[in-house]
Amino acid sequence: MKPFLIIKTGSTFEDITRNKGDFEHWTANAMRLGPDQWQCVNVQGGEPLPDPDEFAGCVITGSHDMITEAVDWMATTSFWVRKAVKAGLPMLGICFGHQLMADALGGKAAYHPDGMEIGTVEISLTGDAADDPLFADIPNPFPAHVTHSQTALELPPNAVLLAASDHDAHQAFRVGEHAWGVQFHPEFDVEATRFYVDLLREKIEKQGQDGDVIFDGVRETVVSAGVLLRFVDYCLEREGGR
Repeated sequence: MKPFLIIKTGSTFEDITRNKGDFEHWTANAMRLGPDQWQCVNVQGGEPLPDPDEFAGCVITGSHDMITEAVDWMATTSFWVRKAVKAGLPMLGICFGHQLMADALGGKAAYHPDGMEIGTVEISLTGDAADDPLFADIPNPFPAHVTHSQTALELPPNAVLLAASDHDAHQAFRVGEHAWGVQFHPEFDVEATRFYVDLLREKIEKQGQDGDVIFDGVRETVVSAGVLLRFVDYCLEREGGR
């Protein structure tokens, strides 16, 4: 079987990487991939993207960078995303990756007008999720970890909206048959989410929210994490059927 590609668009903080690794490791672990089943390309670091045909599927990680910075590596990655989606490579963008995909495919990403969303929130599915390979037959609503200030303000033309939260109208979408974006973090666990809540507590409270309530509300998100496993299964079934 072909390996999975993890596109690294940024890094987490050194304090947490010492024990947990970086975003690509969280993602690969949540996907339950062995060391020989995935390859990481650090686009933020300038590494070139490979031929999409070499992979069973692709996941684009989150980042501390902002889509509105519009730096060169984002434009290069967006061009590759358009090419890979057209070629039929199954793709899943997470948080920044979700925003990058939305922007690259004709939507618009920028700062959320109501500020940051962080902690564990309830995600509600739309009616279209009932027929979606990643979201069909899962509990509705379900808890998921989030931490973001920017969002997909506008989805690409012909995108299918799959999920929303009270704060964010675009928590998940699909373009075509094989390309998904999720604003929530299926790769985050309780430890990582509480780390970000603690780190951003001042910003949280400047928004008029209670940092302690958000911290204490962080809980396990098995259903959310399962979306990554469903993506792996989808890619492997599709690869096996070729």
